[in-house]
Amino acid sequence: MTVSKISPHALTFVLVTVLIDMIGLGIIIPVLPRLIEDIAHVDIARASVIGGWLFVAYSAMQFLFGPIIGNLSDAFGRRPVLLLSVAGLGVDYLLTAFAPTIAWLFLGRLIAGICGASYTTANAFIADITAPENRAKAFGMIGAAFGIGFTLGPALGGLFSHFGDRAPFFLAAGLSIANLIYGYFVLPETLARDKRRAFTLKRANPLGALVAFRRHPLVLGFGAVLFLHFLATNVYPAIWAYYTIYRYGWSELEVGLSLAAFGVITAIVQGGLVGPFIKRFGEWMAAVISLTVECIIAVGYGLASHGWMIYALLVVGALQGVAMPAINAMMTHEVDENAQGELQGAIASLMGIAAIASPLLGTQLFGLFAGPGAVAELPGAPFFLTAFLSVIALWVFVAVPRSLGARTSPSALGNDGDS
Repeated sequence: MTVSKISPHALTFVLVTVLIDMIGLGIIIPVLPRLIEDIAHVDIARASVIGGWLFVAYSAMQFLFGPIIGNLSDAFGRRPVLLLSVAGLGVDYLLTAFAPTIAWLFLGRLIAGICGASYTTANAFIADITAPENRAKAFGMIGAAFGIGFTLGPALGGLFSHFGDRAPFFLAAGLSIANLIYGYFVLPETLARDKRRAFTLKRANPLGALVAFRRHPLVLGFGAVLFLHFLATNVYPAIWAYYTIYRYGWSELEVGLSLAAFGVITAIVQGGLVGPFIKRFGEWMAAVISLTVECIIAVGYGLASHGWMIYALLVVGALQGVAMPAINAMMTHEVDENAQGELQGAIASLMGIAAIASPLLGTQLFGLFAGPGAVAELPGAPFFLTAFLSVIALWVFVAVPRSLGARTSPSALGNDGDS
């Protein structure tokens, strides 16, 4: 099917699908602690332990099924995979809304993780329907949908929690069902039968892309830095609601609004400040500044005695978002043009592994140091772990180029801020 024959409604459907995926991820964060407390009859500290495993269930399915879903769309077409994914999300939200036991919540998170992995098919659909010169813009629209969804999700979760902790899930289910009906009528198949390929598990290996690191010592070192960075920062979404409810007595609405504020601030930094910041300081120094801020802000969250302090930390902490694009850019300089996709796949694998491990570390640590059965009263312990991981990431980032000699020093990489 040619680009010219594609209805604009098709692109709208894909963007809305990604938007609803992210709303569904964000909508659960403010209301999940109270929902777990209600279903499992536990306190907030014990709820965080259960919530951590729920995060693991979701992230593990995303990691495992991302490449599987993408390869299924190569074998059977984009339309059936996208429509089934939207239908699956609707089922997940209804399961969660009616969940009488924790087992139902786990089942819902497993389904959500599998169906949420449809972003790989969404990207393939975009590649099918756009001309090569327009793909960067189209992928940017997908990124914008991600950002808007994660900003709207927590806010909607907090607002609709006024009608009960399950109300946000009925809203999300309604959005998914409406989008499914819309997509059924407007979504074409964009992958011709003669261009499809048979599904094989070998192509669907989520760890396969990591081999990109072993051929480049500097890339391997920076990959370790990014993994530590992902491991540190993924603590925040997993522990945020439990920590702020426990320490500051925040309502679901206050939790949702704080996360929405984080989304807005992050969007501003990512969309408008990252480029000028890196141009001003250079990739290497921008990453050093970002990782340093990451260390300091994590300690600040752990020590903040009043809720209003969180908002001040959010503003300054947005600079943490510079580290990933700066280090990613440095890594791209070290590999050939025909290996850039492999590199990004490897980075995505690191993000997936961190998204599984980090929430588990953060929530179990919070459960250990908060509540009546705490080993010691230190609810900020997960943030101190974040600071510790960030310090190691900063040390590795500075040490790796030096250990490899002058050829790979910051100045040799062309990151003096004037390039």
